[in-house]
Formats: sequence, structure tokens, C-alpha cells
Amino acid sequence: METYYKPQDLGKFEEIGKEASELAKKFFDYYNAVFADGELTEREKALIGLAVAHTVQCPYCIDAYTQACLEKGASVGEMTEAVHVVTAIRGGASLVHGVQMRNVVKKLSM
Repeated sequence: METYYKPQDLGKFEEIGKEASELAKKFFDYYNAVFADGELTEREKALIGLAVAHTVQCPYCIDAYTQACLEKGASVGEMTEAVHVVTAIRGGASLVHGVQMRNVVKKLSM
């Protein structure tokens, strides 16, 4: 089945720098520095990346960070829990905006 997202395109990511090599180099240098061991381990950062990938709903990122998590030793259970954490936060963010709706209702009902 043909889809808009093609998994093989993930391997072409570095091609984005062909016409803007200086900007691409800066991005990839920054990206690699961010995901290196620091206060958080590479494994922890991969789990965060996986959760964020689900939030922004990027299939390429989901593929990349799933692979990164496995390479860094994360279990499927840990990855699944990370996805549930981001789901709870995203759902909560929608619900808390219900306060805005209630404020407008209150204002217009006066």
C-alpha cells in the first residue's frame, strides 16, 4: 500500500543539507550534542525523544527513536510507558483548556 511517509526516506535525512550545508551542519552538530551523554544518559534522551515523536506525530521520528531506544537498551515496556506519559500530558493539556471554555461561557452568560 502506498503511503505519504516512506520508511526509506528517513535514511535520506542528511540530504536536507545539500543546498544549505552550513545550516545543516549547525543543526546536526547541535542535534548530536543534545543527544550525547550529559546530565541525562543517551538512553534517557532516546526515551524522551520517542515520547516527543509521538506528541508531534512524526512517523520518521517514531521509527528513529524506537530504534535508538532499542540500541540504548530500553525495553518495550519502558518505551510503551514513555508513550503513555506523553499521552497523559497531551490529554491533560486538552482538558485544562476546558477552563478557558468555562471562562468564556461564564462571561457570555452574564
